Amino acid sequence: MDALDTGAGASDEGAGRDPPDQARLGRLAREQAALRRVATLVARATPPQEVFGAVAEEVGRLLAVDFTILVRYDPQDTLEVVGTWTRTGAPAPTPVGGQLPLGGRNVTTLVYQTGRPARIDYNEVSGVIGQVASRDWGLRSSVAVPVSAENRLWGCIVVAFSHQELLPAETEAHLASFTELVATAIANAESRSELAASRRRIVAASDEARRRIERDLHDGTQQRLVSLGLAARAAEADAAAGRGDLRAELSRIAAGLADAVAELQEFSRGIHPAILATRGVGPALRTLARRCVLPVDLDVTTNARFPEPVEIAVYYVASEALANAMKHARASSTQISLATRNGSLLLSVRDDGVGRADPARGSGLAGLADRVEALGGSLHVHSAAGAGTHITVDLPLEYELAQGAG
Repeated sequence: MDALDTGAGASDEGAGRDPPDQARLGRLAREQAALRRVATLVARATPPQEVFGAVAEEVGRLLAVDFTILVRYDPQDTLEVVGTWTRTGAPAPTPVGGQLPLGGRNVTTLVYQTGRPARIDYNEVSGVIGQVASRDWGLRSSVAVPVSAENRLWGCIVVAFSHQELLPAETEAHLASFTELVATAIANAESRSELAASRRRIVAASDEARRRIERDLHDGTQQRLVSLGLAARAAEADAAAGRGDLRAELSRIAAGLADAVAELQEFSRGIHPAILATRGVGPALRTLARRCVLPVDLDVTTNARFPEPVEIAVYYVASEALANAMKHARASSTQISLATRNGSLLLSVRDDGVGRADPARGSGLAGLADRVEALGGSLHVHSAAGAGTHITVDLPLEYELAQGAG
């Protein structure tokens, strides 16, 4: 900046800037351009494999190294190569999808062990990875920077030379900018995967519910009505022939029809409790608590009506939680509270059972979490061994807003 102020000593290569400044600004411009290209891919939800390949190439060209390798850490202390680039354009010795065991002294193992950047001269390496890197890749010096996603170590980016030249001291800082974009791509991909899995669970649950309804109707009410129809035809035939006790037969048919109606009412309550539709979630929870064989300490601070999907979600979470407390938790009592706060409806269900409830083990909570999240809410399960189970639900009352945001 002094040269600009005085105008003295300016070179032909720049107006008031010396060549080192020009070179630094040029590198910065190239780095920002490379980051923008990768960010554009991430913003377009490009498949992660394509993003990894693009990152490897952009990093390699930007830093003018011989090799770039992007790896992901897998269980059982192994790594998987997910992206590569070579200066010569030749295929990488270890292709994408190749796996190697961690261990020994090498940058990928050091990053895995410490969670921090690492650099190494390959005269000092050991382990299978070190042997492969020096023998197959021909690496002589390398730097690795960790990639973290969702607060966990996911993998690392490695840049390397095939000769003895050491990588510049600022290499780690340059790589860190790219690791953030890789982490975003990973998080986006995992979110899409989780959403797809949630949708599959919702579809599977809907299909199972439909099959259950069909089965119950066929095996129960439908069979009863078929039998009553046959009885009515028999009574008609007996009446025409002047035989049998028509009054008694009609009485039996009427009683059977009354039972069928009661059965349908009970069945419909299992689908959607009538009191929930007519009076709201507060009275429905009180009825649910009265019918529960466990003592229920119920604290409902509102009798207001809420959007129907919100009330249904709250009711079924409470119903499933009570069922789990009775069937699995060996609980002796439960507590349910319902309140509004800051534009949300808050449900809490707590039991004093054995704990260790796991939504992934088919308790029904995974499907309920999908239902709650589809409304823009959240469901959390706290269930330490021996400490009972506590389920909390937070549902926004602006249902249409939450639905539109999804």
